[in-house]
Amino acid sequence: MDEAGDEPRRSGEFGHVPVMGTRIVELLTPTLDVDDRRVFLDATLGAGGHTELVLDSFPGVKVIGIDRDASALDIARRRLARHADRISLHQATFHEIADVLSAAGEPAIDAALFDLGVSSMQLDQAGRGFAYSVDAPLDMRMNSDDPLTAADVLNTYSHGELARVLSDYGDERFAGRIASAVLREREKEPFTTSARLVELLYDAIPAATRRTGGHPAKRTFQALRIEVNHELDVLREALPAALSSLVVGGRVVVMSYQSLEDRIVKREFASRIVSTSPPGLPVELPGHAPEFRLVTRGAERPDSDELATNPRSAPVRVRAIERVEKKG
Repeated sequence: MDEAGDEPRRSGEFGHVPVMGTRIVELLTPTLDVDDRRVFLDATLGAGGHTELVLDSFPGVKVIGIDRDASALDIARRRLARHADRISLHQATFHEIADVLSAAGEPAIDAALFDLGVSSMQLDQAGRGFAYSVDAPLDMRMNSDDPLTAADVLNTYSHGELARVLSDYGDERFAGRIASAVLREREKEPFTTSARLVELLYDAIPAATRRTGGHPAKRTFQALRIEVNHELDVLREALPAALSSLVVGGRVVVMSYQSLEDRIVKREFASRIVSTSPPGLPVELPGHAPEFRLVTRGAERPDSDELATNPRSAPVRVRAIERVEKKG
């Protein structure tokens, strides 16, 4: 979720360049570039970079923005102040889409964007504990009002629970070894800051793997963040909610940054484009045609120009789907 506008002032004040901004606008254009008033849902508002592009590109669009991070909403509100009459911002988790739309007085949406994962703004706020490159409190909450922190996970989870989190959410080969080391160390003193955890990971992961597998803390930090914020569970609920709220001709675009997210998106989209007619029939039965079609062929990746402008875009995968029919 790299955020920022095109002008240098905005980039410095509000964050980073929106990932694949030009392509995202292209994918949204068929449903938003019309004379009638349209409703765009930014389910992961962040610092408002993508929403700023949408508001600048489509003068007839109203934006409903969601973010669980109060500080992100404050930044976005300042960034989008010149469009204040066309925005409705809500502090919520994006699986609460139905409640947010009700509060905004909008029964349906014409388009939605999900820019998943942790934002560059959050990574760059050292005190949030998302980055393993600086010593900071082991927090990792996207919403500071949520009860569970990364320190809580490390200090209270059983060996089995911790190993599962590291394996399932970080694809960590040495999950059991790391969990054992955490339990030994927390008996001496509870974990509070990231530097001590990073040091433990350097010791727990074999040197040969450290030399070839990237930073040894990357997978563990990802796993802890996903667990603290229940990111995958929320995504599994949010996608159906967004798709069910979509008008005919509307589109949902999703930007994923790791395979666990992308797998959920791919499966949800694939389930929506399947006919329910019995196999082998020569014609489609009435009422059994798919309600959606895929807009992107597979997952789109950033091109060389994007990577040169915004190196943090490297892992992104973009998928888009369009509603072509609504039954009932």
